[in-house]
Amino acid sequence: MTSSSNKNVYNVSKLNNEIKRLLEGNFGRVWLSGEISNFVAASSGHWYFTLKDARSQIKCAMFKGRNRAVRFLPKNGQQIMVKANLSVYEPRGDYQLLVDVMDMAGDGLLQQQFEQLKCDLAAQGLFSSAAKQPLPDSVKRIGVITSPTGAAIHDILAVLKRRNPLVDVIIYPAQVQGQFAANQLINAINIANQRNEVDLLILTRGGGSLEDLWCFNDETLAHHIFHSRLPIISAVGHEIDVTISDFVADYRAPTPSAAAEIAVNSNEELSNRLVFLKQQLKHSVNHDLHQKNALLAQLSGRLMAQDPKYKLQQQTQYLDELSARFSQAMSYRLANNQRRLSALAQRLISHSPIASLKTQNEKFTQLNTRLNNAINQLLEKKHVAQLSLMRELNTVSPLATLERGYSITFDHKNKVIKDVNAVSEGQQITSHFHHGKVTSIITAIDSAS
Repeated sequence: MTSSSNKNVYNVSKLNNEIKRLLEGNFGRVWLSGEISNFVAASSGHWYFTLKDARSQIKCAMFKGRNRAVRFLPKNGQQIMVKANLSVYEPRGDYQLLVDVMDMAGDGLLQQQFEQLKCDLAAQGLFSSAAKQPLPDSVKRIGVITSPTGAAIHDILAVLKRRNPLVDVIIYPAQVQGQFAANQLINAINIANQRNEVDLLILTRGGGSLEDLWCFNDETLAHHIFHSRLPIISAVGHEIDVTISDFVADYRAPTPSAAAEIAVNSNEELSNRLVFLKQQLKHSVNHDLHQKNALLAQLSGRLMAQDPKYKLQQQTQYLDELSARFSQAMSYRLANNQRRLSALAQRLISHSPIASLKTQNEKFTQLNTRLNNAINQLLEKKHVAQLSLMRELNTVSPLATLERGYSITFDHKNKVIKDVNAVSEGQQITSHFHHGKVTSIITAIDSAS
């Protein structure tokens, strides 16, 4: 490897630092809307969360010096709008947003969408003064695109009647508020251009909230206004209300009545011309101011990247990350030890003498049952044998003989007399019968037999 090629070799830290400088130096502050997820309020007071939409997500950090100004507690699933600086968290090489301002979505989100669309259409040239058509000097017929029941059409008709009652008015009815309003306004512009029966168009409605006027901020409507062959005066809401149609139209009137004043010739034409120039100047100043603010935001971002406070915030974020990883590791280790303790407890239970005693007790019960059964069987067998012996004994028993009519004779010593020679005269003998006994005195002995 040559020395010249070594100059192009980066280490990871240097590359992350270069990417960080590139992002922070070119983007500056941006407005962003999305849904909160993975929200964490760290012990240091900083907030970390992810901002996502249907297809993408980006990590965000909001340090405690900034989040103290937030008037609500963020939560997962909440739609918000933030103003933030794009940055890089160098230790991980992650790009992220450092949030300065956070608001709940709503009118703020609509305003951000309005500003974004205004910038996009301006970049496309839809607001260019060179593309705007001049209003005709002599107007015989005016087309009005609005709600036929609204207050705006009555104001316009009253002014036209006062200034020039000879001017004809054709109304192209359309909804001026709601979901289908933008499509109806577009359709009315197309019909007016196809018929080509008027000298100019007034696109108008009365005042209302930003949400009420939102159909006049439709991008498709803006393109149809831009490409209209008929000059269009936009007169939406009150003087303080500004819509995309006001910027893209050939002329912007502050009110419906003012649109009628501008549309027809009168002694006030010069005044109206001055109003137009004022609007053009205002637009030009706003455009220049927008560019200057973008440059200021870019320079502020570059300055912040070199701020020691910003670097301290980076280190604090890294410390919060290490704290979270340490807590996670301790939780994992505690859970692992708990599982080991449970396993040891199960092993201890399996070797417990209680289980062995229970087994021996069951075995003793079985043996005792078997012993009782065996004793009972033996007793039964002995009883049967005893009955058999009793029957045999009864067969040879002298009592049975006595029962058949015989008797047994005993001497005075209670011995059975088997031989007549065993007795003598005058001796007392006792004879036992089946029932009872008889005591006799021998008076004579006959031994002849």
